[in-house]
Amino acid sequence: MENMEQHRQELATQGYTVLENIFSGAEVQRMLQLITSSADTSQAVFRKTADLFAIRQFLQAVPGVKALIFTTALQHIIHTFFGEDYVPVKSIYFDKPGQSNWFVAWHQDLTISVKDRVEAEGFGNWIVKQDQYTVQPPLSLLENIYTIRLHLDDTDAQNGALKVIPGSHLQGIVRPDTLSLEETPDVTCSVKSGGIMIMRPLLMHASSRSTSGANRRVVHMEFSNRSLPGGLAWAERCDLRIF
Repeated sequence: MENMEQHRQELATQGYTVLENIFSGAEVQRMLQLITSSADTSQAVFRKTADLFAIRQFLQAVPGVKALIFTTALQHIIHTFFGEDYVPVKSIYFDKPGQSNWFVAWHQDLTISVKDRVEAEGFGNWIVKQDQYTVQPPLSLLENIYTIRLHLDDTDAQNGALKVIPGSHLQGIVRPDTLSLEETPDVTCSVKSGGIMIMRPLLMHASSRSTSGANRRVVHMEFSNRSLPGGLAWAERCDLRIF
């Protein structure tokens, strides 16, 4: 892959980078066909409204998609950018319909998904979403996580592409109401179908309502190489070597 070091530097300093053409059009279509044909929407991990269709624990809910996503090319990117021992620990599929009025305000991704509620030092703000426990871990663990957003549609400002504040991941945990977009302007992250956006969870980000009538379908996956303490366990940890 060309300019690998440039992408690594962007990820370190800006908190995100975009890599195009990681998956072909045919590969993307196979993923979409599998999601449509095999997703059991009666499961608790599904959420469907007029503005959003989402599948939590996506890699478990649609297991056949793992082999399509974790190609040799993507595994090379994971090992090169994150490390040889990084594995998926969270996955969500989002389908934002073209007429959606759903938007997401400025925020950082401050929680992880775990199997059970186990009290441990430094872990708090417990929430249960669709039979899944989420908890805010210590800052050091959040700083260890990487996120890959695999885009299955062309995504731009008109259909809800992410807006980010470059470099904000280096400031630790930040209250959104302290943001000054005049001092640090936001950037819209347009990504073509088959491309990926890699980001750090502490990067401040948001998304706008869709105005183009075009869908925005994204697979969101988080990766870590850490074990959790005190009897806590990742809800979705899986080994890349089995694919």
